Amino acid sequence: MAKGRIVIDEEMCKGCELCTTVCPYHLISMADHYNAKGYKPAMLVDPENRCTGCTLCAMICPDAVITVFREVKVKSTTSRMAVAA
Repeated sequence: MAKGRIVIDEEMCKGCELCTTVCPYHLISMADHYNAKGYKPAMLVDPENRCTGCTLCAMICPDAVITVFREVKVKSTTSRMAVAA
């Protein structure tokens, strides 16, 4: 399974809650605190690292305050060499 994480710019978030509706694992919730603009920002709640970096939350965010990071697995490029016996 793919691994990822998101970072939400809390000071720019207007608390619309759209991101909370699209997360397939329900990993985004609204904070208990307010930002400088008086909104409760969204926050990632992922203690088990279940985020896959699917980008659904970032795509639906009207203010583009969510940055998605996704772990990329790189295939090894080493080739096997025949050994003469």
